[in-house]
Amino acid sequence: MIIVMRKGASKDELAEVKKRIKELGYKPHVIHGETRNVVGAVGDERGKTVLQALESMPGVENVVPILKPYKLASKEVKPEPTAVEIVPGLTIGGDNLVVMAGPCSVESEEQILETAQAVKAAGATVLRGGAYKPRTSPYSFQGMEEDGLKLLALAREATGLPIVTEVVNPRDVELVAKYADIMQVGARNVQNFALLKMLGRLDKPILLKRGMATTIQEYLMSAEYILAEGNRRVILCERGIRTFETATRNTLDISAIPVLREQTHLPILIDPSHATGHAALVPSMCYASVAAGCDGLIVEVHPHPETAASDGPQSLRPAEFAAMMSKLAEFAKVAGKKL
Repeated sequence: MIIVMRKGASKDELAEVKKRIKELGYKPHVIHGETRNVVGAVGDERGKTVLQALESMPGVENVVPILKPYKLASKEVKPEPTAVEIVPGLTIGGDNLVVMAGPCSVESEEQILETAQAVKAAGATVLRGGAYKPRTSPYSFQGMEEDGLKLLALAREATGLPIVTEVVNPRDVELVAKYADIMQVGARNVQNFALLKMLGRLDKPILLKRGMATTIQEYLMSAEYILAEGNRRVILCERGIRTFETATRNTLDISAIPVLREQTHLPILIDPSHATGHAALVPSMCYASVAAGCDGLIVEVHPHPETAASDGPQSLRPAEFAAMMSKLAEFAKVAGKKL
């Protein structure tokens, strides 16, 4: 249920509503609006009719049922788009078009520093890099782990770029959180509910990638796991779904952008690198994604893709990334975004 407070309702009235929601066995989530606040009461669907009585409380305008299975991620709870603050002065959502760029895997100090400096010079505002790499083969490079996190922190210190990196195992959440500005959940972990719950207890932005065979509803239910634990700083990321097509690594579902826009207030990023699997295809998919209305991109860039420890074929060289960023500015302007 959504409890809509009256315009000008006092803090005491809001506190009483929250108290009563808890007494009825539900968890209150306050969403602050420009003119009024709403409270999402989340819990067992079977007895939610008892919440209707809250309409008689001081400061309450009305009580409305939430029809979507995902509650806090739904636009029914928050019609206006959410902008997630990464660091002071940098948000994802609204008029901003944020570009995250960097290598699939952190391999060395020289590699990550060279890449960080190059992507910053080209206009990227977040550095991406994998310290922990979940791989299909147990014999593939698994990442540098904490040493990789330390190198990412070094690159952040050198360039000022906040960093996004993946957390793979629930036991590593605390360690990764010490270093990362944004915690990434990869496609393989989109329904790792133990991990999602732990991330929901953090006060950090969470970049949640869509699974290779995850429906939009399943995807938003995964976001709901994080939101329900109290963390409202969730960013969605479409990275391609698995279809019958073999010409590309995955099939980039650009239609997910307008579909998600209708369903949720959360910001939406696109990962064209993992979607296509081919560097030559990445720029076109970036332009198309911006035209479709995404809030940002996460792109793989490597100074020497031919020697990359992972995902070299889909990584842009720094010069190619810079050229793409220059052209991307034109698409951003048409889409009403600031790059």
